[in-house]
Amino acid sequence: MNVSCLNMSRDTHDDVAGMHKAIRQTEVALGRPIGILADLQGPKIRCGVFAETSARLSPGASFRFDLSQDAGDQTRVCRPHADVLSDLKAGSTILVDDGKIRMSLIEASETHADCAIIVGGKNSNRKGVNLPDVILPVSAQSEKDRSDPEFVCALGVDWLALSFVQPTADVVEAEALVKDRAQVLSKIEKPAAVENFDEIISASDGIMVARGDLGVELPVQEVPRVQKSLVAKVRLSGKPVIVATHMLESMIEAPVPTRAEVSDVATAIYDGADAVMLSAETAAGQYPVEAVKVMAAVAKETEHDPRYAVLKSNRPVDEIEIDTSHAIAAAAREIADRAKIAPICRFTQSGATALLVDPEKPTTPILAMTQNVATARQFWLVWGLRSVVVAQADRFRDATLHAPEQSCALGLAKAGDELVVTAGVPIEEAGSTNILRVARA
Repeated sequence: MNVSCLNMSRDTHDDVAGMHKAIRQTEVALGRPIGILADLQGPKIRCGVFAETSARLSPGASFRFDLSQDAGDQTRVCRPHADVLSDLKAGSTILVDDGKIRMSLIEASETHADCAIIVGGKNSNRKGVNLPDVILPVSAQSEKDRSDPEFVCALGVDWLALSFVQPTADVVEAEALVKDRAQVLSKIEKPAAVENFDEIISASDGIMVARGDLGVELPVQEVPRVQKSLVAKVRLSGKPVIVATHMLESMIEAPVPTRAEVSDVATAIYDGADAVMLSAETAAGQYPVEAVKVMAAVAKETEHDPRYAVLKSNRPVDEIEIDTSHAIAAAAREIADRAKIAPICRFTQSGATALLVDPEKPTTPILAMTQNVATARQFWLVWGLRSVVVAQADRFRDATLHAPEQSCALGLAKAGDELVVTAGVPIEEAGSTNILRVARA
C-alpha cells in the first residue's frame, strides 16, 4: 500500500485524527513516506429513516419523497433536499441503493416528488439516491465539506478527493478552501463531470475514476469505454489518475476474488492508471490484508508482462505540449530506455518537475528527491515514482551527489551503474527543469 484513504463521510473527526496518527507512526516505523488521501463527503442525496428501518416497495405502486421528518413507510420517506426536489422534471429517473430500486418521476414541487416505482425492492434507512438525468443545483462542497478540509489540512493530509464534481467551478471552490496545503483530486462520478472532463483535468491536481456511482448514473455498458477514455486523457496531462470502487468487491466477504475482478484490476493497469484503489474491501471487509496483497500481486504481475511496457509507451507524442522541462523529461526517458541506465533521478522543489516523467512512462525506475516531506508523500500516488527526502541542494552538483547515494541505498543501483539526473538551475526555483546529466554511482 502506498496511500491510505480517510473517509470523511463516515468517520468522525476524532476517528480521522486517530487514523492519521497511526499512519504517521507507521511511516516512521517503515522509514518511507506514506501518502494520505482524505475523501470528502460531497452532496450525496440520501433517503430519510423508516418506521421499521425499512420498507418493501412494489413495482407499479406510487412513492413520494417529501420534506417531512416523520418516519417513512412503503408510500413515502423524507428526502431533506428542497433545492433538489424543485429542480426535478417529469420523466426523470430516480435510482435508490445503487440502482437496485428504479423510479420515474411523475410530478415534483418545492415540497415533494411523486414517483412511479418501476423496479421495486427493499428500501432502508439513509440509502443513497442517484439522479442520472439531472445536474444537481448544489455545489460539490456540502457544509460538512467546507469544514472538513480545514480540519484535515491542519492534520496534514496530502490529497483531498472531491466527491460528485460537476462543473469546473466545484474544483475551483475546493482549491480556494485548501489554499495549496494539499493536492485536490476530482472524483468522476456524474455524467456532467464526464462532459466537462477536459476543463476538470486542467483545474485539478489529479483524477479518480469512481466507477461505483458512475456505473449507476450511466448505462453500465458505457462504463468501460468511459473509463478507458478518461484514463487516457489524464495520462496525457501528466497528472495522476486512480481507478476506484468495485475492484475486488467479492473480497468483502470472501478470502479470494473472482477471476473477473482480477481481470478488471489488470485492465485498469494496462490502460495506464497510476493507482488502483480498494474501498469497502478494506474499510468494512472481512479480509482487508488479503485484499491488499491480491491487488499488489496483480499490479506486479501485470507490470511484468512485456505487453505492458509496449502499451504504456504507445502515446500520441504530438498531443503533449512541449517546453524545455517536457523536452528534458523526454530526453531522460530516451536515454534511460536506450542505454544501460539504472534509475532516472529527479531533484525537485515543488514536485512539478518530477511529475513530468509520468507521461513519458520510462521502463527504468524513477527516483524523486526532495527536501519537502509533504511533496515526497504526494509522489506515492504517481506511477513509477519512488520518493525520498534529502537535504537541501544548493547547487546541481549537490543533486548529483544525492542521486547515487540514495539510488544505492534503495537498491535501485549499485556501484558503477550509470544514472540520469535532472534538476532546475537555479536549484531553488520551482518548476524550472533545465539540466540533465548522466552520472555514475
